[in-house]
Amino acid sequence: MSKWSKNSAKKTTLKTISYPPKILIAWKEAIKGNKKIETWLISNGYKELGIFCHALRNDYKAKNWLFENGYPHLLALINGAEGDEKALIWLKKLKFDFLFHMGKAADSYIESKKFLRIKDPLLLSIALEMEIIKDEIEDNYKDPHKLNP
Repeated sequence: MSKWSKNSAKKTTLKTISYPPKILIAWKEAIKGNKKIETWLISNGYKELGIFCHALRNDYKAKNWLFENGYPHLLALINGAEGDEKALIWLKKLKFDFLFHMGKAADSYIESKKFLRIKDPLLLSIALEMEIIKDEIEDNYKDPHKLNP
């Protein structure tokens, strides 16, 4: 059964995600690979954002942590960035419109990039960093010169 069924929200409590701009900027830097900021996020009340950085890079323990600790919406964002339509539909049904558009923008959808550029440029910049990471992962996976990417 897909994690993105109608009952997903009932299986785990969805924790609120609302962050001041400076935390969103820190999250963006952590996504880019700044381990010092990632550690700071984890140690200062934003554990989900630090864990998100690991989950974005396909760390399955981190993905499970997000799902099991009240942040399936952040996991759906990652899965949406990977082209998982069920995750995107789930976000839309639960009215996580910004996460929906971030996932689509991170998966290179121009309309969602335009939406975020108008509505929240900071969230667009985070989505663009996610897009870079996901593209790097895909390029490494397709590289015939690498064993077991």
